[in-house]
Amino acid sequence: MGALQNVLAVIVVLGLLITFHEFGHFWVARRCGVKVLRFSVGFGKPLWSRFDRHGTEFAVAAIPLGGYVKMLDEREGPVAPEEQDRAFNRKSVWARIAIVVAGPLANFLLAMVAYWLLFVAGTSTVAPVIGNVAPGSPAAQAGLASGQEVMAIQGDKTRSWEDVNLELISRIGLSGSLDVSVREGQSTEPRVHHVSVDNWLAHQDPPQPLQTLGVTPWRPEIPAVLGQVLEGEAAAQAGLEPGDRIVAVDGTPIKDWLDFVERIRNRPGETLALRVERDGEFRDMGLMPGSREAEGETIGYIGAGVEPVSWPEEYRREIRYGPLAAVGQSVSRTVEMTVLTLDSIRKMLVGLISPSNLSGPITIARVAGDTARSGMESFISFMAYLSISLGVLNLLPIPVLDGGHLAYYLIEAIRGRPVSEAVQAVGLRIGLALVGTLMLMALYFDLMRL
Repeated sequence: MGALQNVLAVIVVLGLLITFHEFGHFWVARRCGVKVLRFSVGFGKPLWSRFDRHGTEFAVAAIPLGGYVKMLDEREGPVAPEEQDRAFNRKSVWARIAIVVAGPLANFLLAMVAYWLLFVAGTSTVAPVIGNVAPGSPAAQAGLASGQEVMAIQGDKTRSWEDVNLELISRIGLSGSLDVSVREGQSTEPRVHHVSVDNWLAHQDPPQPLQTLGVTPWRPEIPAVLGQVLEGEAAAQAGLEPGDRIVAVDGTPIKDWLDFVERIRNRPGETLALRVERDGEFRDMGLMPGSREAEGETIGYIGAGVEPVSWPEEYRREIRYGPLAAVGQSVSRTVEMTVLTLDSIRKMLVGLISPSNLSGPITIARVAGDTARSGMESFISFMAYLSISLGVLNLLPIPVLDGGHLAYYLIEAIRGRPVSEAVQAVGLRIGLALVGTLMLMALYFDLMRL
């Protein structure tokens, strides 16, 4: 069921992003007087199609990993004399630039709309309050302590642990001082602590900002009470039920849920003696965890989840803006994530970030499914970031991508004449090789993550 949800989620996300991207090309092409022959979402044989009154075929094809807008163009076939003025290649270089740029811009616009909806509807998060600081860690040496709330990093506000992680990751490669602003309680003024770093997070695979800093987020105590038990898994086979509280394992008392999880992870395939409290009565039962591979090691797995706990009100944060204020916030967040994506690409090229962080269709499907199960807020946020990534990727100056065509047209605008067909043919081969290599690398790292 989980795999099916992942597939459905990624089809919805990619379908929407591709449709928006191609609609950008389509809409501007129509406004520039170019005849559009086909608007296709997906590649391969059309599963459905219809023609509009302008003669444009709208199609949904079998392979949902892209799409295209096919325009009338004399370079791709003969064009009737009466329609030559509607051919793409006959338009001015500035019209062609506008048509090419429109696709990625549509993705950025979609991200802004998604963030606007989130900011207007309001997002719930928890304050980034420090739980523990590892002795001798950079955080401990800088004077950070348990109970402090992280207010800003390098002057940029942080309202959640997601913000903290993004700010820390965006500083990969930093040497010198990492300024962390914190406050004690609700009433005190923030104070800046200077964390000494040298080539911050460089070459980590994957980057672990909080662990490297030496900070563990504060969390409420989570009792070892089962909230869900999956049918057919080890927990269900042992007779465990939702609401059961795990009191002890092999005679050793269990402190909390994390303590129980750690014992399960470390004992795959071994029979454990459980003491369980159910409806005020204590029961003894045996449990043999199954096993699964995670990060290169075999861990125990029983197919059970924890009963949710409520966060104290003072740790909860509601981020909400009015319709007008949300416009500025959505633009700011889109620009911020675009800059972060571009900077990550740069750092990958210079070797500060490992290429293994590339993600392909398998990882995208898994994350799409996970965020869909987490709720609409997470799903929309993921879709917005993926839309930004698609926009940035398409603007890279690689032939076969929109950015490659844009580079050719900019050169034409400067020189006054188009780039030769021979040069474009060579660029096409190079671009196909680059994109093909990136796709194979992303797929390889996807499989390694499995």
